[in-house]
Amino acid sequence: MKFFLLIVFLTTYSLLNAQSEYPYKNSKLPVEERVKDLVSRMTTLEKIKQLDMYWGYQVADTTGHESTAFNPAKVQQSLGKEGVGSIHDFYPVSATIANKIQQYAIEHTRLGIPVLFIEEGLHGYLGAGSTTFPVPLQLSAAWDTLLTYNVGRAIATETRAHGVDMLLAPVLDLARDPRWGRVEEDYGEDPCLSGANGVAMVKGLQSTGVSNADAVIAEPKHFAVHGIPEGGSNASPVNIGEREARTDFLYVFEQAVKKGGALGIMAAYSEIDGIPCVDNKWLLTDVLRKEWGFKGFVLSDLGAIKMSLVDHHVAKDTADALAQSLKAGMNMQFYDFQHASFQEAIQFAITNKQLAESDLNKAVSDVLRVKFLSGLFDHPYTDTTLVQKVVHTNEHQQLALKAAQESIVLLKNDNNILPLNKTNLHVALLGPLALSTYVGGYSHPNAKGISILDGLKQRAGSNIVINYAKGYDAKNDSAQLLSQAITIVQSSDVAVVVLGEEPNEIGEGKDRADLNLSEKQLRLIKAIKRTGKPVVALLFNGRPLSINWVADSIPSIVETWFAGEQGGLAIADVLLGNVNPSGKLPITFPRSVGQLPFYYNHKPTSYHKYVDEANTPLFAFGHGLSYTSFEYSNLRITPKNIEATGNVNVSIIVKNTGAVAGAEIVQLYLRDEISSVTTPDLALKDFARAELQPGESKTIHFIITPEQLSLWNREMKHVVEPGEFEVMIGAASDDIRLKGMFNVGQTK
Repeated sequence: MKFFLLIVFLTTYSLLNAQSEYPYKNSKLPVEERVKDLVSRMTTLEKIKQLDMYWGYQVADTTGHESTAFNPAKVQQSLGKEGVGSIHDFYPVSATIANKIQQYAIEHTRLGIPVLFIEEGLHGYLGAGSTTFPVPLQLSAAWDTLLTYNVGRAIATETRAHGVDMLLAPVLDLARDPRWGRVEEDYGEDPCLSGANGVAMVKGLQSTGVSNADAVIAEPKHFAVHGIPEGGSNASPVNIGEREARTDFLYVFEQAVKKGGALGIMAAYSEIDGIPCVDNKWLLTDVLRKEWGFKGFVLSDLGAIKMSLVDHHVAKDTADALAQSLKAGMNMQFYDFQHASFQEAIQFAITNKQLAESDLNKAVSDVLRVKFLSGLFDHPYTDTTLVQKVVHTNEHQQLALKAAQESIVLLKNDNNILPLNKTNLHVALLGPLALSTYVGGYSHPNAKGISILDGLKQRAGSNIVINYAKGYDAKNDSAQLLSQAITIVQSSDVAVVVLGEEPNEIGEGKDRADLNLSEKQLRLIKAIKRTGKPVVALLFNGRPLSINWVADSIPSIVETWFAGEQGGLAIADVLLGNVNPSGKLPITFPRSVGQLPFYYNHKPTSYHKYVDEANTPLFAFGHGLSYTSFEYSNLRITPKNIEATGNVNVSIIVKNTGAVAGAEIVQLYLRDEISSVTTPDLALKDFARAELQPGESKTIHFIITPEQLSLWNREMKHVVEPGEFEVMIGAASDDIRLKGMFNVGQTK
């Protein structure tokens, strides 16, 4: 008996020792060798399960949004002996829970393949207690990519401390239709600005390497052309050509992959020219992988593969839908099908030659590569003391405040009503949104920001008296509330009215047929205007709104967006003059939905001429005022003649000609005078932020590269064509201050 036990022990020891010597276990080997070795040892079921995503509740005990306790029975049932690809909607209250699940995957599955924990984090990790920054659209309004990078670093640090490895962020759709409810999630309408912010956020999230203890895998979404759906309705078809897709929409993702090094991509729900994005081989393989060199994996948007079966009607059954997606370049499902159905369908597709074993191997290799790059095979556990050290620190809260301050946009300030920096000033603050603590979509259910009322009270001190009145009620039409508001205004020096959107009007699945303010809001501000007191309108919203009467009638308007947890303080700082506003619009404000789509870099024949509407936007892309003024001068363009491979140096001098310090966002636009395909009248190509004291001047330098001059010609080749280019430097797309020309010669 002892001899038998000894044999068993030696055999087990020998097997374990042999397994520890498997090449995929050797951290000194190149990642590709480790991936190849591991795939060669996997069963078909093990491969299939690496392409599957599990719910947090399937592996842990949950209370509301968070996973609160490790549950070994659930883990054993879900992971089995094969393991799983990823776990989502997990949000562990402690990294200890993630570590225990990871320990099971490492020690109790046959090959010890670690789990990838994936969560949300567009403007802050979605776990309880994390720092909430301004929504991405607002962050883009700062036109400050270093700020975006620092926000990304903070989000990544807080996320990884919880044991989470990957975030479903950033959103890199171009918001070309503000009816779409997800406009608040992206960086605006322009490929240059969105691309720059996208690269900054990806680099911030992924740091110098995704295996670092303060980095996560970034997963830009929604690939691709998702931000201009038909009718502005989420997941509706997209009707554009390849040239426009490549020039604008794909460009932003290309920057995130090639310059940012993004290791994740989420495929969109929608279709492009009749092909669902999840089944689009040209998009997921030819462009993403072969042209751009993408080395990560592609995740379905929630249920997007299933849509090929039940909505798009391009697949006959589950096996067909999955086979099409995997062959196109998809890697992982996102709650598309029940786990058993998912496994059976892929196995059926392989057995019936709908899907080749090589396609399955390719799909699983991409997932495993990311897991190796993330360091999960070599150091899979998280330091459980990090949360107390790095989450919601004072430094991160101050960064959230700075981000909100820089990205508030002063849209109008006739008669210099703002700032409200006089002593003994009585301010009437009106509107239920002044009490809102909403911080924007994709934030924790319990996340709360500082309201505008509380922010003003904290910042005003004893020199300014703040009196609040509701003015209207979202549910009840009360003349008494309006009367009370008017009474307060009549005894005040200035009225500040908060207008905008309630949380039920903005976000995913909350598309709008119009962009007007509610009748109750208009009734309130019109009544306040009739009092004769100076009026300031604050916009509290996540998309451009058609505020025509307000824009025509109210002297001062401030776009405050959904400014995150420190929003109320940032708004107060701008109103009171503690901070000079410097934000610029990353998206056009239309006068009506009848003008849509209406973005600044439209083609020359996109006239927007109507018998019943103006042909100009309400507020243009790049617009934003300051409490000071800036002068532009001394445009220099050298050389004036270049070859197609050459660079052009552009410089100007910008001067603060006002009485207070301020920051100006200098914007460089180009126009290709004659080209083989149509191009916009002007297109943003670069920008710079200049911080200036009163009377101070700075020289701003730009370098125009071949990338900025190139276009997709009639043969769909990316080239720089010879000809004249106009340089336009200004404070907004409709406020060009300086112009000049240079010439690109024939390539020798």
